[in-house]
Amino acid sequence: MSHISRIRLALKALRELGPKQVGLYAWYQLGLRSGYYKRTMKAGGKKPRTQRQPLRIHQFLELPDKSELTGLLGDAGIKSLLAEADEIVAGKVRLFGGPPAPLRLKPHEPLFHWTAYELGHTIDESEDVKFIWEPGRFGWALTLARAYYLSENEVYAEAFWNFTDTFLEANPPNMGPQWVSAQEVALRIMALAFSWQVFMGSSCSTPGRLSRLAEALAEHAERIPPTLVYARAQNNNHLVSEAIGLYTAGILLCDHPDSARWRDSGWYWFNQAIQTQIADDGAYIQHSTNYHRLMLQAALWANCLASYQGIDLPPATIHSLSIATRWLANLLDPDTGGVPNLGPNDGANILSLTVCKIEDYRPVLQAAYLAFCGERLFEHCLWGELGMWLQVANSRSDVLPSRNEHDHHYPHVLRSTNSWAYLRAADFTSRPGHADQLHLDLWWRGLNVAQDPGTYLYNASEPWDNSLTRTVVHNTLTVNGRDQMTHAGRFLWLDWAQGKLVSHARAKDSSWESITAQHNGYRQLNATHQREVVAYKDDRWMIEDRLIPSVEVERESTELPTGVERDSLGHRKFNLSLHWLLPDWDWAVENEDGGVEIRLESPFGPVHLSVKHKEKLLPQQPTYPLKAQIIRAGELIYGSGDISPTRGWISPTYGYKKPVLSFSVEGEGTLPFVFFSEWRFPVL
Repeated sequence: MSHISRIRLALKALRELGPKQVGLYAWYQLGLRSGYYKRTMKAGGKKPRTQRQPLRIHQFLELPDKSELTGLLGDAGIKSLLAEADEIVAGKVRLFGGPPAPLRLKPHEPLFHWTAYELGHTIDESEDVKFIWEPGRFGWALTLARAYYLSENEVYAEAFWNFTDTFLEANPPNMGPQWVSAQEVALRIMALAFSWQVFMGSSCSTPGRLSRLAEALAEHAERIPPTLVYARAQNNNHLVSEAIGLYTAGILLCDHPDSARWRDSGWYWFNQAIQTQIADDGAYIQHSTNYHRLMLQAALWANCLASYQGIDLPPATIHSLSIATRWLANLLDPDTGGVPNLGPNDGANILSLTVCKIEDYRPVLQAAYLAFCGERLFEHCLWGELGMWLQVANSRSDVLPSRNEHDHHYPHVLRSTNSWAYLRAADFTSRPGHADQLHLDLWWRGLNVAQDPGTYLYNASEPWDNSLTRTVVHNTLTVNGRDQMTHAGRFLWLDWAQGKLVSHARAKDSSWESITAQHNGYRQLNATHQREVVAYKDDRWMIEDRLIPSVEVERESTELPTGVERDSLGHRKFNLSLHWLLPDWDWAVENEDGGVEIRLESPFGPVHLSVKHKEKLLPQQPTYPLKAQIIRAGELIYGSGDISPTRGWISPTYGYKKPVLSFSVEGEGTLPFVFFSEWRFPVL
């Protein structure tokens, strides 16, 4: 990239991200590159405490009634929990909810100050740092703690202390990759705090181990304040997590001279973040269902700590959390507990206090509804374990909003008899994670039939360098092979495509409901993508995608945008590709007059998806044939043409991918250009 191009991108980032965020990030970079952080944050932490009494950890968590918890989990739930705990004792851990993998707590040596890793001086291109960080979040410790509480088996307590001792010995303060991110440090504080509450009565919890853990928690808390400016610059889950880490340390270590400062700072920034990061409709600032859950989990932990202090979350915080809880509940599949794999998904599940799988969002929604909406979303069942551990049933009802105060229909979600869909149309006020405007997620009988690809990997060599963020892999329209926004970096999109809801209608007899939305991501081509979705009560879905002129274009006087040609009649001609990401089922394709149909063999019978080009809308407008293509796991299995190795995959959680069908239909034409898709499901 040329020097001039870099300057242009920098100016564009300043304009779109805002001077405050850019200024905070620049301040962090100054501290990093000047060596200030390295000089002031000593390797190995501060000197041992020789003049004062050893630090103590104070109990704040009231453990659930054991018989009630046992009854809720049932034999199957307890068996599942103990089996996973036994895996951990044997040195295996399920990273990001995936299959068992070695529990690695020792980083590669030699270790350097964390700033060296942040500056890229010690980068190991062969390994994604998230696979190093995830064991260091101590999610495995929560499993051991819960298993110990129910079984009273000291094997689990001894395993916790052995693994914790190994980690602390191998990762001294400010040294190695585990100290690069203050967010990782904060999440570790939360997990260690919970684990100590459960293990403190074990015979394995010797005075020496308890004292060392208290010192370690203090060393962790001391890592966060110097670089909190970075979390403020990000203004996302980093700030929420780091604030909660400080708040937790301030309550646990009330004998520490900095405890009051940690507690007050953490409380302030947590409430500031929640009140500013949640939109008026309840959507979270990172445009991600996974990060939305992380935010609610952190808020539930904060609510538990506040209850211990005898205080309530501020009304403005409760309001934001209430609408955020209902926003996520609107995207919940009732049959499976799944949600659309919207936006960045790094597999975060910071308070995995449940035997449910990582893709099941019912545990967090059950707890959040009780804590922030004052009601139970589901009957008392398996999904209530998280709430029992965090005491949400004890939340005061007199400070909670009424259901009618914030409950409203979320217009981006349509529902039919056995199917439902979410249409993505965001008006960005913060940086987007994916170029996915007008993506449609479609679910039928618990099956996600039109899917979001997820993330897979953030840090990898091409083609997997966060590549599932691109427009072409989402269920939307791609024009002239372009992304909807400018891809300026692995995690940075500029020239934001802004979406908006155009209309929302419903038949008087409720036989159908429709929404229409559009986005301006192709404004440089003088074109607008508009999508109408109609849901019929018989589980038929009609989707009309229109590429229309955004302004009147005079053929003689207007210069053509880059990449746009004219047809024989002088009209602007575009190449358009409509993409659908489908399950990996048996399939068959039939070419229709003016279109193509794919038949999928689902577990409940055949599903039909047909795509057509509507008849020409302008006199003498040329008609071009449609070309269909199916790619599975990066390989072309139907049609012809160039392919990308990242197509035909879906990543249900971080670091894992599985084959699916990438079905695209390509056509050429002038504006207005219309694709018409119809989904038909069997009547059961």
